Amino acid sequence: MTPRTVREQIAGPAGRIECAIDRPARAPRGLAIACHPHPQFGGTLDNKVVQTIARACLELGWASVRFNFRGVGHSEGVWDEGRGEIDDALAVVAAWRGREEFAELPFLLAGFSFGGYVAAEVARQLGADPPRRIVLVGPSTEKQQVAVVPADTLVIHGESDDVVPLAATLAWARPQNLPVIVFPGVGHFFHGQIALLKKVIVRELHDLVAV
Repeated sequence: MTPRTVREQIAGPAGRIECAIDRPARAPRGLAIACHPHPQFGGTLDNKVVQTIARACLELGWASVRFNFRGVGHSEGVWDEGRGEIDDALAVVAAWRGREEFAELPFLLAGFSFGGYVAAEVARQLGADPPRRIVLVGPSTEKQQVAVVPADTLVIHGESDDVVPLAATLAWARPQNLPVIVFPGVGHFFHGQIALLKKVIVRELHDLVAV
């Protein structure tokens, strides 16, 4: 993502998990962990929306970790229909938060598309040790049963999303009284609107600067 991006592998439930971490120039205010879209449809840690989430968090002074689910890139294992991928994400959270440099810092969970489903489910499973914030971009609310999320969760969706219909995300958000930021005329991959996506994420997470 940047010349300072460091790639390394950590132990996971299905073998090694490939990670990419970006650290801010100064001591990080927190740790953001971002989940990529569906592995069977080309999703990787290098997805431009996932990189945009990471860049936004970096601008806010948070270190950001992206990782490949099992069977993607240099991550070992094979696709496990979402179950194992959630386990991968839990392993990534535990491994990076267990490091001394991040142990006392707040953390954030984010995800794009299928990764949004994973991020929400990981937050649910963490229970009494929740993330400081959750960021979901185009979450997979039609094909997956996305968990209920906290009221301050940032949800962004494209009006013209042809992969996950906006109506599905609104139907998921409505019972929670959860606001959804809609990008007019924008599709699932935010083509031509990546810079605006980063700007909106930074704006909506401004409170993290004070952490």
